[in-house]
Amino acid sequence: MNSPRVFALASLFYFTGVLACGAGTPAHLLGVDTDRVDWRLKTRDYWRKVLSSERFRICRQHGTERAFSGKYDGFYKAGVYKCSSCGLELFSSKHKYDSRTGWPSFRRPIKPGAVSYKQDNSFGMRRTEIVCGRCGAHLGHVFN
Repeated sequence: MNSPRVFALASLFYFTGVLACGAGTPAHLLGVDTDRVDWRLKTRDYWRKVLSSERFRICRQHGTERAFSGKYDGFYKAGVYKCSSCGLELFSSKHKYDSRTGWPSFRRPIKPGAVSYKQDNSFGMRRTEIVCGRCGAHLGHVFN
């Protein structure tokens, strides 16, 4: 069995529920065939233009949001959490749990390859950073 994981930073997601498919889809993804775009080729200027300043700070500059401040921390409706940068399905609500950390927590990604893991030695800590498997957006860190 996989050890519990905490994937922080709710503002990096948008949620598509069973009854509200597409609700909250970021404007830059509307009408885009997200599977046909090479998201890794998008420039910093592109991301700055299409993401809000908060999402740009978190997704592209490896920022964070205050614990307990994100709308998806205590949110448990059935559905899928997607990357707010490229729309890739990242996590299922079936794997979400309350870690009491103040950030949405999931036991595993929705499928292999949905997220990638990178070593992060910033701030004098040794951590594992989680990024979107398709566009490389910073999603947070894994904590065992």
